[in-house]
Amino acid sequence: MINALGEPQSLLLLGGTSDIALAIARRYARPGLRVALAARPSERRSAAATELADLGCEVTEVDLEARDHASHATTVEQAFAGGDIDIAVIAFGLLGDPEQAWHDPDLALELAEVNYTAPVHLGVLLGQRMLAQAHGWIVALSSVAGERVRRSNFVYGSTKAGLDGFFLGLGEALREYGARVLVVRPGFVKSKMTSGLEEVPLAVTPDQVAEAVTDAIKSKRELIWVPGPLRVVMSGLRHVPRPLFRKLPI
Repeated sequence: MINALGEPQSLLLLGGTSDIALAIARRYARPGLRVALAARPSERRSAAATELADLGCEVTEVDLEARDHASHATTVEQAFAGGDIDIAVIAFGLLGDPEQAWHDPDLALELAEVNYTAPVHLGVLLGQRMLAQAHGWIVALSSVAGERVRRSNFVYGSTKAGLDGFFLGLGEALREYGARVLVVRPGFVKSKMTSGLEEVPLAVTPDQVAEAVTDAIKSKRELIWVPGPLRVVMSGLRHVPRPLFRKLPI
């Protein structure tokens, strides 16, 4: 369990090669921390495992294939093989080309499966584990893109809207059993996922998201925006009439 200093004894990264997931792991890293690194086998996963091991963590590499739903139960079982998990981070996702996505049914399906269907499936599996152990956190990386879906990236935004709603509900369902869910709504994150895209105002780094996540868990918050001022911005945008909203350069 998370100790009195706010330190977890175990960490599961679903999407373990994600820049944000690894930034979170670095903030918690210390000798003896058990880390299950779930991702596709790759040099990047191996490098991440080596980095965390060098920081003293006890790392287990676990295969994760988001679109192979039949494999998810095995992924979770292997991740929990070493014992309870204190914090499970769901950090995988795809951005995709926003214009191609609504013309290409295969790409639209891939975005829906990776960004929504897989997190929901894994979320239920994790929820049952957290319920049984009666403690732990699930951290779901959502996005402000899902708060009010925009024309500019509506396929991606719709998947994040669904993910966001599911994990907020899961958090309500788990609270009475001792487990918690943290939904994280970042804005533009300067990471490999957004490499090549034009940076927008209020952009943040993976380290800033990780700091916000660890602070939120310590203070037992269940929903955060990163950076914090985005909460005010998005509150205003949610109430903009549709005819005006479609004219905004966003």
